Amino acid sequence: MSFTSIPILDLALARDPQTKPQFLADLRHALMEVGFLYLRNVGIPEELWQQVTSEGKAFFDIPKEEKLKIEMKNAPSFLGYSQLAAEITAGKIDHREQIDLSTEHPVPGPSAPLYDNLLAPNQWPSPEVLPDFRAVYTEYMRRMGGISIEFTSLIAEAIELPPNAFTRYFEADQQHKLKIVKYPDVSALGLGDGVEGQGVGPHKDSMLTSYLLQASNHRGLQVQNMRGEWIDCPPIDGTLVVAIGQGMEALTQGVCASTTHRVLSPAAGAGARFSIPFFQGVRASTTFEELESVGVGQVPEGIRRQREKVLEANGGRLDDVEFTFRKGGVATTLGEATLRNRVKSHPDVGERWYPEILQDIREQQAREAAQKQGDTASASGKGDAVDVSTQAQAVEAH
Repeated sequence: MSFTSIPILDLALARDPQTKPQFLADLRHALMEVGFLYLRNVGIPEELWQQVTSEGKAFFDIPKEEKLKIEMKNAPSFLGYSQLAAEITAGKIDHREQIDLSTEHPVPGPSAPLYDNLLAPNQWPSPEVLPDFRAVYTEYMRRMGGISIEFTSLIAEAIELPPNAFTRYFEADQQHKLKIVKYPDVSALGLGDGVEGQGVGPHKDSMLTSYLLQASNHRGLQVQNMRGEWIDCPPIDGTLVVAIGQGMEALTQGVCASTTHRVLSPAAGAGARFSIPFFQGVRASTTFEELESVGVGQVPEGIRRQREKVLEANGGRLDDVEFTFRKGGVATTLGEATLRNRVKSHPDVGERWYPEILQDIREQQAREAAQKQGDTASASGKGDAVDVSTQAQAVEAH
């Protein structure tokens, strides 16, 4: 039977030799059958949790002119502030306001590949308006980077691979990313009662793993099971929500499920929902050829058979977003694919810094739409227009 709730795992059990085997068994179930899980006792001090939440919420209360000083389109790194409704997912506008941060890197040199523009210093809010913001988020990203590497090694063990199976895909100074997101309720958006607003459209995360701190007591995050049903993933105090990305599914030969999810805008009168997802990075020079031909080595036959049985029991796989991490596309490396996805999600940044990539994406969308229109006309005898912007994508948002 397809899942109807999200499992809760305790990371402290993985750190105790007596309880680790059961933790790995529970993790294997979550990886194969859900692709999502709650994780408690991750090792973040309570005081830091509180600071991350309070500083994150406070960012949205600083004057607009201060936020615009660090607007995303100011730099080619896709780091910085995005105004409400500045991002697109599944062809529709997302109703959210956010700031994108990452573990910091120097500006790349002139001989670096274009996708290395994603490695850069952050655009931080002024210390005059948020004096503690930079220190709090620098420390949180540092700690989460370590936790994500530890958890990835546990994923390897859960599917009977060596703990260091994923190490080749991490740089010595690996970039990880983080967003602080505000989702206004539908009344603040002017959508009216009974209207379902899109906080983030249906998508799958792009890389290995992500870790979501739900920073307010709002429902809205939903995960799609193998029957195509949307399952609520409500906030639970003291937990992070872990999502498996498409890169993880590709590397594990489909054993670890990357699951479609979305965020609905809060109901009228509920106030804004706040969300702080952390995204584990991967070596950008990794090629899709390497993912498919080398990967993390051969996942044991018994483990792969377990995943096949899950799919068979559920009549195959049904979800609203296609799997996009395959060779044969325009991009040959993860860095190129990530850059194209960012341009697709933030066309205003693309227009300023990457006009040729944006033009190529729009031409590709037009070709796909024309093909779809032709297929539809052949099937129905009609020539109705097709929305050119509804192609699936892998994004980073919760």
